[in-house]
Amino acid sequence: MGSERITLLSKRELDKMRQAGQVAAELLNYLDTLVKPGVSTKELNDAAEQWTRDRGARSAPLGYGEPPFPGSICTSVNEVICHGIPNEKQILQDGDIINIDVTPIVDGYHGDTSRTFIVGSPSPLAQKLVAVTEASMWRGIEAVQPGGRIGDIGAAIQEYAEAEGFSVVRDFVGHGVNRVFHTPPQIPHYGTRGKGKRLRPGMVFTIEPMINEGTHEAEIQSDGWTALTKDRKLSAQFEHTVAVTADGVEVLTKLA
Repeated sequence: MGSERITLLSKRELDKMRQAGQVAAELLNYLDTLVKPGVSTKELNDAAEQWTRDRGARSAPLGYGEPPFPGSICTSVNEVICHGIPNEKQILQDGDIINIDVTPIVDGYHGDTSRTFIVGSPSPLAQKLVAVTEASMWRGIEAVQPGGRIGDIGAAIQEYAEAEGFSVVRDFVGHGVNRVFHTPPQIPHYGTRGKGKRLRPGMVFTIEPMINEGTHEAEIQSDGWTALTKDRKLSAQFEHTVAVTADGVEVLTKLA
C-alpha cells in the first residue's frame, strides 16, 4: 500500500484529480446504457476499454497487481463483493445486481469510482441492499470534514448499514489515490467516531463501502482476485473519490 506518509495534494494536483474524476464519472454513465439482460461482463469490459482509449486515457486495473488483473474494469455480480473479473461466459440475467468499478488514468492521475447497477427487475431485498449501500456511502462522505477523524467516516457508514439489517465488509477498505492507484490513508467502512488519523485539507481518498445481505465475511477465489461473500448472499458497493477541503468535502467523481 506504499509508505505510511499521507500526501496532501496541491491546487494543481487537485485540478488534475477533478479532470480524472469527471472522465471516470462519464465512463460509468456510458456503461449504464449498456447494462441489461443478455450482455456479458466481457462486452462491458471491452466497451469500457475502447471508450477510455478513445479519450486518450488508460485503464488502471488492466495488468495491475500480482497476479496481474486481466480486466480493464471490475465487474462484481450478485455475491461477488469486489474485484470480479469480466468474462464472456458471465451473462447478465434479469434480477442481477452488478457493481462496475472503473479507474481511468488521465494525464497521470487516477479517477476511481464505482456503482451498483440493477439489471431488469430485481427482488425487493436486492433493491433495498443497493439503496442502503448508496446511502451509506453518502453518510460516510458527509462525515468528512477538516479536523475530523477517519473513524468518523466508518462509524457513519456502519451505524446506518447495520441499523438497516446488513453487514459491512471488513477485508476491503477505501484508500488514498492520486498519481498512485492505492496509497495511504486506508479508509475502513466501520469504526469509532473520534478515532483514527486526523483529516486535513488536501487529502484525497476513496469512500467505497461494500455492504452484504448476510455475513460480512469474504472468501478470495483461486484466481487471486474475485472476492465472494462467505455465505454466497448478495453484496453491493458504491464508491466516490473525495477531497478534504478547508470547509468540508468535495466529491471529485460526481458528474459535474
